[in-house]
Amino acid sequence: DLLLSILLIIYIILSTLLLLLLTYCWTFLNNLNYMSKSYVSCSSVNCSCHLSVLQQDLQPFRGGISESLMASTVQRGMGTHYQIIQHKLYREQNCMFPARCTHRNPLCQTSVPNWMSPALPVLSFSKTAEYQDIMYPAWTFWEGGPAVWPIYPTGLGRWDLMRTDLKKSAAQWPWKKKEPKGFFRGSRTSSERDPLILLSREDPELVDAEYTKNQAWKSEKDTLGRPPATEIPLVDHCKYKYLFNFRGVAASFRLKHLFLCGSLVFHVGEEWQEFFYPQLKPWVHYIPVKQDLSDVRGLLRFVKENDDVAQEIAERGQEFILQHLHMEDVSCYWEQLLTNFSHLLTYKPSRRKNYSQIVHKSRKTEL
Repeated sequence: DLLLSILLIIYIILSTLLLLLLTYCWTFLNNLNYMSKSYVSCSSVNCSCHLSVLQQDLQPFRGGISESLMASTVQRGMGTHYQIIQHKLYREQNCMFPARCTHRNPLCQTSVPNWMSPALPVLSFSKTAEYQDIMYPAWTFWEGGPAVWPIYPTGLGRWDLMRTDLKKSAAQWPWKKKEPKGFFRGSRTSSERDPLILLSREDPELVDAEYTKNQAWKSEKDTLGRPPATEIPLVDHCKYKYLFNFRGVAASFRLKHLFLCGSLVFHVGEEWQEFFYPQLKPWVHYIPVKQDLSDVRGLLRFVKENDDVAQEIAERGQEFILQHLHMEDVSCYWEQLLTNFSHLLTYKPSRRKNYSQIVHKSRKTEL
């Protein structure tokens, strides 16, 4: 009787676990089927794929941007103020980020919360739903800046060059040759990344994730008790099937690069956005992961058991970036942004006398 009771308990536990696993898989497949069937690909003509973002960002200013509103924004010190007059670029002397201002950053980056009224015309490369900034394509499309280029090709380089490099690497690592495990290398800019690092230490066959050193590194405490790992060039990420993307201080510049590997992108959290993010859809182009990573183990097991599904999502993500994020699309978005913004001005700007003209000096590291 005792043996039968034990066997019955084991049977009930195993049945429950199997039911939970089937429910888990059904939930993933249901999400996948719904999202893929409802998804409609956007047009690639004149960067129209992304223009809904621009229209939404400019919506608070549909009544016009007055001279007094602009003056109030500048006076508040909401960023670095630029002027474009007669096709020439001018900038105020005070610069929020001097290293970036050696390049061509517009009024940025201080987020304007939704509760602020009237809305202020501030441009930022990244924001969350809590803010009403006008998003623009980040400078890293053209030039990496001091925090990026010194470590190229380990870090991020110019987008047109990175596209070429990553496409070549993707060709060398087709889906069937990739290692079937999660992969991440990056610094500990947030403790949100810790669970993946710890999972890697617990189950290195499932995930290969380690912290690297950044400018703020002081001791092994900053890399979760272990020596910092060697940085891995992005082109070498392509050998893995599953690549993780986390936000940094704001949106991660890494995301668009990961798709080009033809690997399946695991995008952690949906909070921070760049101008092209809204057209990337969960379960269509990438796997969405909860910000606390509580579902990461189950998601990795799911894609391992459904390899064809994982490959389809990876290919759609890669195709989207290849088709809708050329440098021409990025430049087109900038042009549409500046044109539409200028049409909202209810006054004719005049150059401020203490502003300096910014003359572009071409360098090998930038477009």
